[in-house]
Amino acid sequence: MSTALSATTLGSATPNAEARAPRPAVKASSKVPAAENTLRILKLLASRRGPMAASQIASSLDLPRSSVYHLLGVMEANGFVLHLHEEQRYGLGISAFELSSAYSRQEPLSRLGRPLLASLVDAIGESAHLAVLHGRDVLYIVEERAKNRPSLVTDVGVRLPSHLTASGRAILAALPKSQVRALYPNAAAFSARHEVAGAIMKYSALSSHLDQVRQRGYATEHGEVTPGFGSIAAAVTDHLGWPTAAVAVTFLEDKLAPEEWPALAARVQKVADELSVRIHGRPTK
Repeated sequence: MSTALSATTLGSATPNAEARAPRPAVKASSKVPAAENTLRILKLLASRRGPMAASQIASSLDLPRSSVYHLLGVMEANGFVLHLHEEQRYGLGISAFELSSAYSRQEPLSRLGRPLLASLVDAIGESAHLAVLHGRDVLYIVEERAKNRPSLVTDVGVRLPSHLTASGRAILAALPKSQVRALYPNAAAFSARHEVAGAIMKYSALSSHLDQVRQRGYATEHGEVTPGFGSIAAAVTDHLGWPTAAVAVTFLEDKLAPEEWPALAARVQKVADELSVRIHGRPTK
């Protein structure tokens, strides 16, 4: 009798042989190139402070220009990339920022920020909150309310237009100007909650205001969210200097003299810088 076992006999004798056999290593050629290259383009754009030309992207990633244009077109259609036609460059789109905000809304950022905000509230006796960018809005993810202070509209989960809030302005000021312009392409992008003198309702006014924010290192808001209340905010940045969130305090304006605002702003900036360090980012200054 032959000692050789047939394939059928071997299969029946060791039914799990195939399952136990080591799987061959996945070769690079078996990856989906379009998906991989899409992610490479997004990571490249995220690593730069400003938009890039398609030719620069192709050269940096050693990809054919035709492939880059095709992938950029798909990403633009889905909001992950913005085509700045006048500059013939591409930058991250609103959908990309929403992904970033979704990550920021997860528990780690809230858990890291909450004790810092609680300490700030104890020290100054005013309410504080943490917000992230969500499209053209800011989304509040942490609120620490001070004792004997009125409730605010900035509850966790509330969204407000970025250009109206100190938190939003702090975040917008930390973005490249081209990205801010892409978020506010026309007058329809602006809205107001109340009639306030000097309200920001067009891009030129927003751009001028953000220049002031960049110069002094913090943002302010005077009654544009809630009449009678003012806010001061500073951006929290990641390791590339991109804004991840903003720390803000809100208070009755008649309780704080104008000359006291810079000192309070310094406290807010200190907390924002500490949170930047804790998320492996870098301070704004």
